[in-house]
Amino acid sequence: MEIIRLSFPTNISNEFPPLVMALGYFDGVHRGHRQVILEAKRLAEKAGFHSAVMTFDPHPSVVLGKGRKHVQYITPLEEKINIINSLGIDYLFIVHFTGEFANLLPQEFIDQFIIALNVHHVVAGFDFTYGRMGKGTMETLPFHSRNQFSHTVVAKFAHDNEKVSSTRIRNLLNEGKTAELPPLLGKFYTTAGTVIHGDKRGRTIGFPTANIGLNEAYIVPPTGVYAVRMKVDNEWHVGVCNVGYKPTFNKEAVKLSVEIHLFDFNREIYGYEVVIEWHLFLRKEQKFSGIEELVTQIEKDKQNALDYFDRNRQPF
Repeated sequence: MEIIRLSFPTNISNEFPPLVMALGYFDGVHRGHRQVILEAKRLAEKAGFHSAVMTFDPHPSVVLGKGRKHVQYITPLEEKINIINSLGIDYLFIVHFTGEFANLLPQEFIDQFIIALNVHHVVAGFDFTYGRMGKGTMETLPFHSRNQFSHTVVAKFAHDNEKVSSTRIRNLLNEGKTAELPPLLGKFYTTAGTVIHGDKRGRTIGFPTANIGLNEAYIVPPTGVYAVRMKVDNEWHVGVCNVGYKPTFNKEAVKLSVEIHLFDFNREIYGYEVVIEWHLFLRKEQKFSGIEELVTQIEKDKQNALDYFDRNRQPF
């Protein structure tokens, strides 16, 4: 997959083959997004064209400042690139989203970022908008196309009679409902990070943990204990993860920690890049009266996680 970064004023110097392009922000690249992207791929193959995806970075809310800023993502840009690449797309266009770009008239966006790229067919969701204040819609697209390209509107993708959207997924993540995500994402939620040095207290009580420094761009599920898998050296291992402030030991901790105890695992992995796959919320973080009570609870957490993975041997 060839990656092309664009900005406004346009910096297009390449000449592209005829393209079928999927348009969208695609945070999460969830099942609804995949319908759009794979439809573009299917139509490109049918027509003998190349497939393309156009996305935007950063999230428009970061630039436009309306309400809450999405400074954290379901899939930060690098992960989004990897997922789209895995879908077999030929070209990925990443447009730098700025105030100037957001101020483009719908016709200016189409002229400079669609027609100028030799796009012969556009695929987007029914609710995709473009141009200043989102005035361009899938209904206005035929007018703005100048008869230079055709288009396909992909209908709403729903699960449990509710639209699958990045907002819905983000809300579930912020509520810790990680087990409800696979039918929406098409997989379990994952975050990437690096194993860093912690206080090494876990090993003194028989539960050594890997302290994970997560990419700050990810949404981190709320504090509590989760059944997780972690990928180390391309191998998955099951365990439990504590997200929180370790109140039993740190009465005034201010920095959130993500610590994972992997079952039947005793390697030194400091500095390793790892992936956490979030499965099931087990319990809230709590303060214990002492080490013995903490150890007893960790044993229960471990057993609950093992029971969960025994029941769910086949990942979604």
